Amino acid sequence: MLKEVDLILAEDTRTIQKLLKHYGIQTPMQSFHMHNEHKKAPQLVKDVLHGKHIALISDAGTPGISDPGYLLVREALKEGIEVQCLPGATALIPALVQSGLPADRFIFEGFLPPKKGRQSRLIKMAEEPRTLVFYESPHKLLKTLTQMIPYFGPYREVAIVREISKKFESNYRGNLKAALDFFERNPPKGEFVVVVEGKKIK
Repeated sequence: MLKEVDLILAEDTRTIQKLLKHYGIQTPMQSFHMHNEHKKAPQLVKDVLHGKHIALISDAGTPGISDPGYLLVREALKEGIEVQCLPGATALIPALVQSGLPADRFIFEGFLPPKKGRQSRLIKMAEEPRTLVFYESPHKLLKTLTQMIPYFGPYREVAIVREISKKFESNYRGNLKAALDFFERNPPKGEFVVVVEGKKIK
C-alpha cells in the first residue's frame, strides 16, 4: 500500500524513513502531527478530491487513537472520500488483554487532561465499574498514580505496561500504592498504558 499511494503522511518522517528505506519504498512523505494537522487537513482533502491517493501512518500505535488522524478522516468523510483502515498495532488492546483485569467491558480514556478538568475526570472515573485504560507519558506517570490514589483508593488493582511491542517492553501488576512505590524507585522511561480495575459493585 505504501508503495502504491502518491503521498505518505507520517507523524515523524525521520522515524518512518527507516521503515521505508528497509523496504525500498520511495514514495514522497510529509509530516502530519498534532501541531500541523488543522492547517494541513483542508489541502490534503482537496488533493484527494483531485485524484491523489494518500496514506497516513503513525510512529507507533494506530492513527486516530491518541495519535493524529481523526481530524483528517472526519474532513475526508464529509467530502464523500472513501477511507480505508488497515489493521495495525494499538497499545491499548494488548495492554488490556495481558493485564488480567476484566476485558469484556472497558473504557478507553487516552491521556488525561494535562491541567484543567483533570481532577473532575478522575473523580468521575473513580465511580466507573468498567476497567479503565489510560495512556501516560513518562513525565506524568508518577503524578497520575499519585492523583489516582485519593479517588480510586490505594489498593485498586492496576497493570502498567511500558513500550508495548517494542524492544524494552515490560509489565507491572499490583495495586496503585505499590505501583507508585515501584516507579518512584525505578524512574519511568518510555510510553505507558495504565489499566485500572473498575470500582467493585457491592
